[in-house]
Amino acid sequence: MDPLLRDIRKRTPEFAGMKTGDRVLDVCCGTGEQALEYGRRGIIASGLDSSQEMLQTALRKRLRQKSRNVHFQLADAANLPFTNGYYDYASISFGLHDKEGLVRDQVISEMKRVVKEEGALIFIDFQVPLPRNVWAVVARIIESIAGGSHYRGFKDYLRSGGLEGIIIKHNLREHSRTYLKSGLVVMMKVVND
Repeated sequence: MDPLLRDIRKRTPEFAGMKTGDRVLDVCCGTGEQALEYGRRGIIASGLDSSQEMLQTALRKRLRQKSRNVHFQLADAANLPFTNGYYDYASISFGLHDKEGLVRDQVISEMKRVVKEEGALIFIDFQVPLPRNVWAVVARIIESIAGGSHYRGFKDYLRSGGLEGIIIKHNLREHSRTYLKSGLVVMMKVVND
């Protein structure tokens, strides 16, 4: 999936207003591409994931790129091992739609906790409702193939209103948004209300 998301990865720091020296946590970082993009821009990035396999891929990429300002850690996104208000930003890309409601809520609460009061959360995930185009059909097929708790999480994400529902439920305020991939993907910058 990384090649399909490269344009989103590159656009995220500018959209968010991140600058050199900012501390950013990328939650559910997977292969580390977003955290490494932050690092290329002089941002101090931490990537966190619960999959040892994904983190091994991220660490190999970090070594190849000689990224000294990017670090990866094995941890649970619903119980972040960081102090309150440590980060300027926390981002999550396609890591909310696959979680069932309670876990999703815990992840958001933890992201809010570790970001400074004047900081922001960056959400990148499927737009709800899904647009009526071929990309949405492909997304539905991929999500159904994933099956199990992943697919249950996806259906719950759609039912609960996607990112719109999340920001309302967690008393967040939308700062800005943009749509990508023919309206399939929404990128939001949100702040504590």
